Amino acid sequence: MAKVASLFSQLLRHFPRTEFASLVKEHRAERHAKGFTCWDQFVSMLFCHLARADSLREICGGLSCCLGKLAHLGVGKAPKRSTLSYANEHRPAALYESLFWAALDRFRGQGSLGARKAQFRFKNKLLSLDSTTISLCLSLFPWADFRRAKGGVKVHVMLDHDDYMPSFVLMTEARRHDVKAARAIHLPPGSIVAMDRAYNDFGLFAKWAAGGVFFVTRMKENTVYEITEERDLPKKRNILSDQIIRLSGVEAAAKCPHPLRRIVVWDAEKEREIVLLTNQLGFGATTIAAIYKDRWQIELFFKALKQNLKVKTFVGTTENALRIQIWTALIALLLLKWLHHLSKAGWSLSNLAAMLRMNLFTYRDLETWIDDPFDTPPEVPGPDQLTFSLPGLGQPTIPNQGETSTQNPALTPAPAF
Repeated sequence: MAKVASLFSQLLRHFPRTEFASLVKEHRAERHAKGFTCWDQFVSMLFCHLARADSLREICGGLSCCLGKLAHLGVGKAPKRSTLSYANEHRPAALYESLFWAALDRFRGQGSLGARKAQFRFKNKLLSLDSTTISLCLSLFPWADFRRAKGGVKVHVMLDHDDYMPSFVLMTEARRHDVKAARAIHLPPGSIVAMDRAYNDFGLFAKWAAGGVFFVTRMKENTVYEITEERDLPKKRNILSDQIIRLSGVEAAAKCPHPLRRIVVWDAEKEREIVLLTNQLGFGATTIAAIYKDRWQIELFFKALKQNLKVKTFVGTTENALRIQIWTALIALLLLKWLHHLSKAGWSLSNLAAMLRMNLFTYRDLETWIDDPFDTPPEVPGPDQLTFSLPGLGQPTIPNQGETSTQNPALTPAPAF
């Protein structure tokens, strides 16, 4: 018999049922529920992402094909399409938001997500801020009005570079400007935020500077400023200019009177100049350039989310169903990040997601599988021969197959007629 459960079942063990039940109770998510639990819904939506099921039919049909293996998942039977659709429409998406943050805190506490790739000498918390737009069909999602014939939602993310997982996530309509979402974020003093030009807002910069928060961004070409100091340039580096400036525009100077730093970096790969703006006056210019370069990790985060999980097509058309699908996608990405860090096979995250998709219900030890996924599965052991003794006859000897035992006449088979 198999000595381990399926890979899918082993992944679900990282979500304790007691913790899940307390979250369900906190959000009153199973109020008026009739048979179909929130755990059944969670397993179904996680299956949607890990197996890349494109519709409710594929989710329910895929689980129905594995009825003999669902007991290990804590699911009694596969859901009906109408049941899963109704649950996604009415059960609170906040349940899965809380589940994501609880699971992320647990993984971070165990040090299970890896460490920062770029090594810096400073000990400040390094973050990057950006958003990604998910396009929607306006006729199917009329509540997500974006343009005349196009709908969409935005996912705003603050990425923690200690493990490249979010420390802040906000979902809004696509038409909301990025700066408005940034104003809602509270950052501890000493944090360093890397972001692109979309977040250029001098009022926001002044707020962060007053609170001891540092930012690194690209400077807009039409910014009006005056140079107050020219700094020495590091030798044999790609730094073309390092200046201390003050904003001289009437509105800009009133909003942000703090001294800023303008650094011009030469990008040899694309043969262009990159002009950076920051309020960090103490770090070297090469360190500031490296901080902005590491901002690319948030682009890789969005790429991994969109390429490996189901966040481009949705199995429900209501806002609540869409939020549930995005939050469960983030939970699935958390599991993939954990597996990728744990694996010694050296494969990419996309290859890991593809191989896991084809082996979700394979009965292998998870930690052994991620190190050597192409190894031959262990053979199912045959039935063990049990020895027994009869009173007064002592301990019998089990004969080999095809032989007849002569040590004990009582165990010798009768001749065939």
